[in-house]
Amino acid sequence: MKSLVRSTLLILILGTSLHAADNELSKTEKEDGWQLLFNGHDLTGWKCNNGKPIATQVEDESLLPYQSGGYLIIHEKQFSDFILSCDVRFEDEDTNSGIFFRIENPEDPVNTSFEVQVMAGKNTGKHEMGAIYDLVSTTKNAGKPTGEWNHIVIRCEGPNILVTVNGEEVSQLNCDEFDEPGVCPDGAKHKFKLDGKPRAVKDFARCGYLGFQDHGHKVWYKNVKLLEL
Repeated sequence: MKSLVRSTLLILILGTSLHAADNELSKTEKEDGWQLLFNGHDLTGWKCNNGKPIATQVEDESLLPYQSGGYLIIHEKQFSDFILSCDVRFEDEDTNSGIFFRIENPEDPVNTSFEVQVMAGKNTGKHEMGAIYDLVSTTKNAGKPTGEWNHIVIRCEGPNILVTVNGEEVSQLNCDEFDEPGVCPDGAKHKFKLDGKPRAVKDFARCGYLGFQDHGHKVWYKNVKLLEL
């Protein structure tokens, strides 16, 4: 990514939460065109990826995917190029969840979308906190200790995806570089398949739904905000 993009994103990361209460937009955010995707009170705009209503209620003014009735809770709108900002907290040292985006087929989000990994621990890798799951390893683990809130920002623009955790860049990829079915540019195989056959990441949809994963652990998400680019 260009240094200008990095600087701009850093400003956005630092600025989006200033002068706004939880699950509200600041005056500046409203002027800049940010959308508040979760109001902190009810599940308006959200459903399970299987189309069913979410079984769990809002807890601590946060979305709670755990035991929701689906693999993901997803927002009703689809987005293409955007900056997604949210806060996430977990209390279990074995926590495993994820932020899914550009979901092409809600019935098969595992193979038709990208995931930013959300989990406890201090390791780096393709399956650690902030990784673009199974595709790009993290350069550092910027996650906070279990029990504290983490701030995650995901920027998608064309083929480029950039992830920051608590203000630090941790992973990025250019989809166009993943042009071989089932294989990453580093030669490692990845899990993504379509109709049972390996697929190339460059062919993934660049517009789709976004949502949060229930992977068997309580995870809280709040301040879910999005700026379309």
